[in-house]
Amino acid sequence: MSPKRTEHTPLPRLIIISAPSGAGKTTLSSMLLKEFPKLQRSVSTTTRPKRENEMDGTHYHFVDEKTFQLKIEKNQFAEWALVHGKRYGTTRATIDDILARGCNPIFDIDVQGAMNLRALYGDRCLLIFIHPPSMEALKERLIQRKGDSVESIENRLKNAYSEIQWSQKYDYQITNDNLETAFQKLKEIIVHECLEKKR
Repeated sequence: MSPKRTEHTPLPRLIIISAPSGAGKTTLSSMLLKEFPKLQRSVSTTTRPKRENEMDGTHYHFVDEKTFQLKIEKNQFAEWALVHGKRYGTTRATIDDILARGCNPIFDIDVQGAMNLRALYGDRCLLIFIHPPSMEALKERLIQRKGDSVESIENRLKNAYSEIQWSQKYDYQITNDNLETAFQKLKEIIVHECLEKKR
């Protein structure tokens, strides 16, 4: 059953956080989820291999190429994109289920997915871009993260330049040079845009 809405209840928005790989979007979105019970992670579907510390259904829904393609053909995705040679997507059912419960779905997705969701959901999307302090710092974070090959790291750095160019199309931009400071800025945005505004 959907929660009862009142005149003053803010309409749930889609909170979309994008960043170059390694800039901290997953960490920051996880911190938001702990802070705000009305936020719920939208779990993406991907064809990339599962990392050692990841759980299927929690971090991603891990599927093979054939399964992903079948979902495309059945028009099950609200958005999907090819990123770093692997496919990622968000199903319509995932989003609808979260919105029906009166919660704000939170996405940590790439710029292609963000633009696709904005095209579909319009102003209900809140787009926030996380910048790394520098490209040198980003490279160091990717190396320290481990689990990625040298080739994969170089590919992610190359894509980062393109992704940063898209940041101008986002509603807000935050530089993650200090995690706590970045998180405070992010919290202020969420409170202002999702918890205070009546839409």
